[in-house]
Amino acid sequence: MAELTISGDTHPILKDDYASEWMGIKVLSVGDGHATVRMTLRQEMLNGFGMAHGGMVFAFGDTAFALACNPAEPEADTITVAAGVDINFLKPAFRGQILTAVATRRASTGRSGLYDIQIYAADPGAAPTRSTPSTTAAPTTGAASPTAGAGPAAAAADIPPAAYPGELIAEFRGRSRTISKK
Repeated sequence: MAELTISGDTHPILKDDYASEWMGIKVLSVGDGHATVRMTLRQEMLNGFGMAHGGMVFAFGDTAFALACNPAEPEADTITVAAGVDINFLKPAFRGQILTAVATRRASTGRSGLYDIQIYAADPGAAPTRSTPSTTAAPTTGAASPTAGAGPAAAAADIPPAAYPGELIAEFRGRSRTISKK
């Protein structure tokens, strides 16, 4: 399955999430109304122009959205799902880049919620850019990963946990709805 959370426990929604597993998603943090995930962009995730397929970028951000919407200890009879989203692609991302998605709840009322999800791309070992909102220091050494494109297990091993998120490449606003599992 997708990588474990920092606490070492698998989030319940990742238990049988084969799409997130295939993408090689690693959960960096998850909490009430917040989630940060990371993956390395592989060749089979590219479109015919050699850049990230929009559907892959969306699916990646959607996993962060789902983690932010659903508590690690869910209620037995309900789940929270996307009711709608609006995505904006700002820049392309390319093979070997490390994508980071940050999902944050902006509002919640009754069974509905509103979330902002930002998706960033960075070259492995790249220095921070002016558009980087993070104050975390970036690694100062490193080249493109020799395992980029080698599959999710190899890619996850190359992702530095404290690396800055990179340049903003896409963002979306998601609307959630809590529904009955039945």
